[in-house]
Amino acid sequence: MILKKSALARLRLAAACCISFCCLALSAPPPAAAQDDVLALERSGKAFSSVVKKAGPAVVYISVEQEVKGGGRQFEEMFGADEFLRRFFGDQLDQFQQQQPKQPQRPRRPPRPFKQQGAGSGFIISPDGLILTNNHVVENADKITVKLADKREFSAEVVGTDPQSDVALIKIEGSNLPTLPLGNSNELEVGEWVIAIGSPFELSQSVTVGVVSATGRNKIGINDYENFIQTDAAINPGNSGGPLLNIKGQAVGINTAIFSRSGGYMGIGFAIPINMAKSIEEQLRSHGKVIRGWLGLIIQDMDEGLAQSFGLGKSEGILVSEVTPGSPAEKAGLRQGDVVLSLDGAKLADVSDLRNRVAMTPPGKTVTLDIVRDGGRQQMRVLIGEQPADFSESAKAKMRLEKGSVLEKLGLTLQELSPDLAEQFGYSKGQGVIVAEVEAGSPADNVGIEPGQLIEEVNRVRVRSLAELKEALNKGGNQVLLRVRAGEFSRYVALKYEE
Repeated sequence: MILKKSALARLRLAAACCISFCCLALSAPPPAAAQDDVLALERSGKAFSSVVKKAGPAVVYISVEQEVKGGGRQFEEMFGADEFLRRFFGDQLDQFQQQQPKQPQRPRRPPRPFKQQGAGSGFIISPDGLILTNNHVVENADKITVKLADKREFSAEVVGTDPQSDVALIKIEGSNLPTLPLGNSNELEVGEWVIAIGSPFELSQSVTVGVVSATGRNKIGINDYENFIQTDAAINPGNSGGPLLNIKGQAVGINTAIFSRSGGYMGIGFAIPINMAKSIEEQLRSHGKVIRGWLGLIIQDMDEGLAQSFGLGKSEGILVSEVTPGSPAEKAGLRQGDVVLSLDGAKLADVSDLRNRVAMTPPGKTVTLDIVRDGGRQQMRVLIGEQPADFSESAKAKMRLEKGSVLEKLGLTLQELSPDLAEQFGYSKGQGVIVAEVEAGSPADNVGIEPGQLIEEVNRVRVRSLAELKEALNKGGNQVLLRVRAGEFSRYVALKYEE
C-alpha cells in the first residue's frame, strides 16, 4: 500500500502524540488517594519500627542449664553386655564364653548424668536488672545466663517463681539497664495491633506483628490460673517469656504458649496479661512467693440443663459442687448446690473468672457474693482466707509423684484428659489418662514413654480417669502392664519397680 505525503505526515504526527501521551501517563504522579494510601502504609511501617527500636534493647535471650540424672545410656546399658557383643560376633560368642573361666558378674553401671540445655526470652522491667519471664523457662535450672541485645552476658538468679501462673522473676547485677514500660492489658481490644519480640529457635531479637485474636482465654489446660490474650502474631518455641507489645511500645503480655499440632507456629499464640503478671511480680519481689486468696469451693460451669434444675431462668453463674470442710466458704455458710452470680458486684463469666478473682483478692479481705439458693437470691459476705501452701487447682486433675507411690517408682506424672488436651493431641474424651511428665532414667523413661502419650489400660483393665487408674495400679505387685497410645498406634509395655 502506497500512502500520500500528507497522509504519511498526519500518521507520523499521530504516532508522536501517542508516544508523548504514553510518556506523560507513565511519568504522571498517581492520584492523590493512592498517594495517601502509600503514605499511610509507610507511616504504619515506621511506627512498628520505632516501637521495636525502643523496646528491643530491653528484650533478653535466656539460656538455662540443668544437670539431669539418667542420660547417656550406652548399648551395653540398654541391651546388656552379652547382647551388645552378640550383635557383632553371633554364635561365636557362645563358643568363646564356654571356654572361659567363670567371672563374677559385674555390677550394672548407674546411669550417667548429663547437662540438659534450654532457652527462652524475657524483658527487663527495672534499671537494676529485674527480668520478667516464664516459670517454665527457668524452672529447676542450675545455671541461668542472660544475653542482652548489645551482646553483653550476665549470670542471673531466681528471685521467685509462680508455677500456677507460669510467671517468674529473675535478676542480673547491673545498673542503668534498658527497661520496658508496662501497659494496661485490661484496655486491650480484639483486633488491636500487637508486636511480639523474642528468641524463637534461639534467633534472638526476632519480631513478629499481628492482632489480638481474643482476650480472657481459659480452660486451655496450661496453667492453674489462666486468662490468656490470644494473638496471631507468630510465636514459636523460644518466644516463651518474651513481651507482647501494644503500638505504644508497652508490654501488655508475656508470650507463653502456642496451640500447635506440629510443634511450630499455626496462627494461635497465648500471652499472660501483664496486669496479672504485675500483681504476681510485686509479690515475688516482696515475698519470693505468691500469696493467693482462697474460698475453699469446688465449682463448675452452668449449662441450660443445670440452670433449669436449680431454678434459674437462664444459664448463668457458677455452681458450687462441693464445699471444703473448715474453709472460709463453709464458715460463711455457703452450701453445695448454691449458684454464685457475682463477686463484689462483678458478674462472673465462668469458673476461671471466679477462681482468678478470688486468687487475686488479698487474704483477710471480706467480699460479697450474690448467690441463688433454692430458687431465691441472697447475698453472703465471706472473709477470704489464704490459699494453703500445698494447694493446686491441678492437684485434682493431676496425679503427681507422691513420695513412695507406685507412680513415683515408675517415674510418671499423669493428668486427666481434658477436652482441650484431647483436641490438642488428637484423642477422644474419656479415652484414657494422659502422660504429663516422665522422670529421666525412670522405668517409664527406659521403655520410651513420653509426655503427651495416653495410658488406656493398666494391668489389662481399661482406665478412663485417674481414679480408675489408681485402683488398677493396686493389682499388679511390683510389675505394671500398660497399654500406651501414641497417635494412631498403641503398644503394651511392662514396667518393673523396686518395692
